[in-house]
Amino acid sequence: MAEPIELGLILSGQDRVDFEEYLKNPTCTEEGLKLLREAEELANT
Repeated sequence: MAEPIELGLILSGQDRVDFEEYLKNPTCTEEGLKLLREAEELANT
């Protein structure tokens, strides 16, 4: 039987630094908050 393929993302250089900084201090935009509010409304219906 075939084994599943693991997919992964490898970041290097400035991309890695930016991603690690984002994980430490994620940003939240007004558009993102609106999306979350809409998702909550849909979940409650």
